[in-house]
Amino acid sequence: MTQSPMTLDQLMEAFEFLEDWEDRYRFIMDLGKKLPVMPESERVDANLVHGCQSTVWVSARSSGGPQAEVELHADSDSDLVKGLAAMVVIILTGKSAAEIATCDIETTFDKLGLHEHLSPTRSNGLHGMVTQVKSRAAALAAS
Repeated sequence: MTQSPMTLDQLMEAFEFLEDWEDRYRFIMDLGKKLPVMPESERVDANLVHGCQSTVWVSARSSGGPQAEVELHADSDSDLVKGLAAMVVIILTGKSAAEIATCDIETTFDKLGLHEHLSPTRSNGLHGMVTQVKSRAAALAAS
């Protein structure tokens, strides 16, 4: 089971509470520090996210079946990107492969105002993370 530092509701509440984007950036970086350590065995080329200026790994695995909960791990060499990866994990924790494959995570990012406050390269990297997780989830759901 994937462990995340908080729930989606808590994430949304924190963003509402923190009105200043400097505070939100610090909060995002703190989320990254709270991510469970990604196993070294999952830091492989197959889990690298392409299109991000930082090095980012995202893995997704399931104990079986399209309705089984997916276990997500993520890591990055950038504190901000690791925090963004933590947000992806928070949003998707507890979901099955089928749910992740069809999840509209971009709407959540829009509600948080994330894309308008990230550089284009960071936004592209975040999109790459989401695309990779959804693609892996679709493959898990099909197996």
